[in-house]
Amino acid sequence: MTNMFGGQVVLITGGSSGIGRATALAFAGLGAQVVVASRRETESLETVRLLEAAGGEGLFVQTDICKASEVENMVAKAVERFGRLDFAFNNAGTEGDVFVPLIDYPEETWDAVIDTNLKGVFLSMKYELPHIIATRGVIVNMSSVAGLSGRGMGAAYTASKHGVIGLTKSAASQYAKFGVRVNSVAPAVIETPMGERGFALSDPERAARAVKLHPLGRVGMPEEVANAVVWLCSSGSSFTTGLTLTIDGGFLL
Repeated sequence: MTNMFGGQVVLITGGSSGIGRATALAFAGLGAQVVVASRRETESLETVRLLEAAGGEGLFVQTDICKASEVENMVAKAVERFGRLDFAFNNAGTEGDVFVPLIDYPEETWDAVIDTNLKGVFLSMKYELPHIIATRGVIVNMSSVAGLSGRGMGAAYTASKHGVIGLTKSAASQYAKFGVRVNSVAPAVIETPMGERGFALSDPERAARAVKLHPLGRVGMPEEVANAVVWLCSSGSSFTTGLTLTIDGGFLL
């Protein structure tokens, strides 16, 4: 373990698995104290166990990011435990379970996806920012290559991820005067539970189709997104704000 982030605190939503878990472990490995927030208790406690086994210090706060009171509590618990908040990775999201043309897209699915992917990021930043301002910290939001294109039939997912990019730019512009940086990441297909649900990566034939979407000839790994998030929170990106960083293997080329 190194101490790049020693004495600093990071809050990660959607930390129960996949990119969120990989990012929690990456920050813990660099000395940060890590708050893992998710609706999924068992999986999130496993994330905390893993980072503590590696020598880190973690806290789980069960949170539905669609609910303002729970998001407010999430941030309050983080600050109560560790005394500050330096970084936030607003990662929690859902792809929805319907992929049909827009005219057939169910309103209830639209509401559920927008609430999680866009409203959830808004609420998270709303309650994180007062503490991030105090530490002149960094926020990273989870977008997607879907937020930079119009492919596919996941209307709400695509709209929500475009919205995250706009929200990120707005926050970056508003809070730069406080020394706060706000950026987003936009992965393509990553080997995660969401990647499995969307692309059946465990099926060789379907996985091959997913691979063909990426000129680099493979799908991404959670750790590769985690590394990008870590860089965006580090002094190495100190003049970077309002950026959407693609981690896409050439998907958008």
